[in-house]
Amino acid sequence: MKATHNPYNPGAGVPPPDLAGRDALIEMARVAIVRAKAGRPAKSAIMLGLRGVGKTVLLNAFEAIAEEEGCQTALLEIEPTMPLAQQLAPQLQQILFRLDRIKKAGAELQKAFGSLKAFASMFKATVGDVDFSFAAGQATGDLTIDLTDLFVAIAEAAKKRETAIILLIDEIQYLQKSDLGALIMALHKISQRQLPLLLFGGGLPQLAKLAGDAKSYAERLFDYPPIGPLDDAGARLALTAPAEREGVKYAADALDFVVKQTGGYPFFLQVWGAHCWEVAAKSPITLADAKRATDLAVAALDEGIFKVRLARLTDRQKAYARAMAEFGADPVHSSEIADAMGLSLSQAAPIRDELIKKGMAYSPERGLIGFTVPKFDEYMRRAMDPLTPPKAKKKA
Repeated sequence: MKATHNPYNPGAGVPPPDLAGRDALIEMARVAIVRAKAGRPAKSAIMLGLRGVGKTVLLNAFEAIAEEEGCQTALLEIEPTMPLAQQLAPQLQQILFRLDRIKKAGAELQKAFGSLKAFASMFKATVGDVDFSFAAGQATGDLTIDLTDLFVAIAEAAKKRETAIILLIDEIQYLQKSDLGALIMALHKISQRQLPLLLFGGGLPQLAKLAGDAKSYAERLFDYPPIGPLDDAGARLALTAPAEREGVKYAADALDFVVKQTGGYPFFLQVWGAHCWEVAAKSPITLADAKRATDLAVAALDEGIFKVRLARLTDRQKAYARAMAEFGADPVHSSEIADAMGLSLSQAAPIRDELIKKGMAYSPERGLIGFTVPKFDEYMRRAMDPLTPPKAKKKA
């Protein structure tokens, strides 16, 4: 079939041709955005999930909804090496510029610009070469206080202009604890005052615990919708709908095979779908096509994202990851990994923590650890020989 007509769209954070199986999440965001703009109480939300489940795609979808509703948005991905203040300030400046184009009487906007000027100066944030024609506000140097004041000032200016501010922040788990605590505190004040500012975030599963550790009330401040693989119907729709628009169908056994191979993960569905299209000579896509596509998809993942992630690890981190892989895809007890490596729990703990900090692993609950990328365990078993002597037994 024609490569130029391939309807699938594999890529990091790239929207698929059909955002299947996420209707409830999209409606949740839409309702919250409409309520916030109307001045009604609305709750911020942070999506939790592994790599490849579509958190970034959903944040982009939420941004589009907010813009359609006439809200002011800022979308950013957290850079682990940069303080939050320096990442937020330029985004908030752009929001203020857009608010300035909404002509309304009142001093709220000048107050917000003044707060931003003081905030940027205090935290060495770049806000562009702008001639602020009014005095800066006051900044204390305490991010918790200053970010709260800035959020309140901007949200009050938005309220005066009958709009809402929608912040969309990806990879929140990379924030330093103090920065995460300041962000939560600022949003808490916004919630208390019922001002029109919402946060939609995305992060790895450990983020809920990190937020709770930063501020105890974080669990009540946000909704934490889990984002996992698509259900069977959603996975099938993600594969069949794009193909059918091009006049192509899947044989029933081929569709069953691909859904099983991908585990319903949205990114993998796009990868497998793209390769199915490439190898099939005509419609329908057959089981033989799907099996050939699987070989190509696995090879592409091995040479692409899996190999790159493995290269980021030190030798001892690779050994730990290889020991994890021996237990399969599900999270495993850290003590079992330590035993497999011939280490004490205290000796293995620092390596475990390093993998978590690098975003390679997560802890769904105390004592457990799992890979953040689905199928990475399979890759590790292909890429590295098992530890010698192997003390772990792969789960059935």
